[in-house]
Amino acid sequence: MQPKLSVITIVYNNVKDIERTMLSVLNQTYPNIEYILIDGASTDGTRDVIYKYQSKLAQFTSEPDKGIYDAMNKGLALATGDYVLFMNSGDEIYSYETVTEVFDSAASADIYYGETEMFNEQWQSLGQRRHHAPEHFDWKSFKYGMSISHQAIYVKRNLAQPYDLKYKYSSDIDWIIKAAKNASSIVNTHTYVAKYLVGGISKKKHLASLKERFRIFTKYYGLIPNLINHIVIAASLATYFIRHRKTND
Repeated sequence: MQPKLSVITIVYNNVKDIERTMLSVLNQTYPNIEYILIDGASTDGTRDVIYKYQSKLAQFTSEPDKGIYDAMNKGLALATGDYVLFMNSGDEIYSYETVTEVFDSAASADIYYGETEMFNEQWQSLGQRRHHAPEHFDWKSFKYGMSISHQAIYVKRNLAQPYDLKYKYSSDIDWIIKAAKNASSIVNTHTYVAKYLVGGISKKKHLASLKERFRIFTKYYGLIPNLINHIVIAASLATYFIRHRKTND
């Protein structure tokens, strides 16, 4: 029997992108998808777009929330699938065959993950993320940075704890590490699984987001190892920009 996937989309005042995201889910060839949409009481016409597809949604709520992770927790509480995937407004499942390909890659994994392609506001491809998905992933894999994007990871629902609301910008990192810590089988699908719109809240609040990430990594990896890891991250980042500057010159 094919596992049931709960896809959760949260949105607030994003009339420009919401339909594109919804269609990437609704047009999947995979037959066993439960689509949950959580709107934060949008006022810009977003809800009118959602209403066009309401009959195809398993759950739809539109009410004020206490931020992105509170909205994601609402979606998680409504989910009944074997697995959960967060595909927030502006992002897309990579192709219409992606979910089928993910579950065909291996049977009954605790976590599936894959690669992400980045896009700008004009929906022009920026190519692969700087952090490529690691060949093998476990809870320690984030020590040199978030190597898997949140849109590119399918997690068994019984491993998916609520997001910790004390983190405003990087609770998704804490959430993935917790799930990975309790997972016994994690499968690399070796394929692109998501398209990501750059410029989310963690980019707009970049310094605050980095501080939160440091706290989260310290919690799991320890302060001294985390400091050493960040020196490696800084060196890697400098090398990346030097290499790309030479390429562009």
